[in-house]
Amino acid sequence: MITRQEALLMGANSPKDHQRIISRLIVGLGNLYSMGSLKLEPFPETPLVDGEPSPVPDVSLFDNILYETPVIIEVNHAGGIKSDLKKIQALIDEENYGIVEGFIFDYKRQEWHKYKLGKGMIKEHPSFCEAINLDLATLL
Repeated sequence: MITRQEALLMGANSPKDHQRIISRLIVGLGNLYSMGSLKLEPFPETPLVDGEPSPVPDVSLFDNILYETPVIIEVNHAGGIKSDLKKIQALIDEENYGIVEGFIFDYKRQEWHKYKLGKGMIKEHPSFCEAINLDLATLL
């Protein structure tokens, strides 16, 4: 049996609004990746480590050369932002997944939140992803 926390990490509750945002991000990022504009490949709801139980971000940007995931994106609504912030902070600060930037998009309030390795919460331009030099908000 899995714990509630493990279920949350696996993304067990995914309403259509949540999935719609993930789809838009994946399509936009995927098109840029296919055209060669991005070096990081986007994946929807994919474990951070292949072949073993690990956290599953809503969207991850994977570096196929370094075999790391420097960027993760979570999609949630106002009621789940605090738990996603804790999740992203722990994944960046306490785990060894190579994550440098973590984003959360609140689809009800249309707000972005960003947490960066070594800098903490980023208040200015929280939708701007330095790893790919792109404002993620432009994809929505």
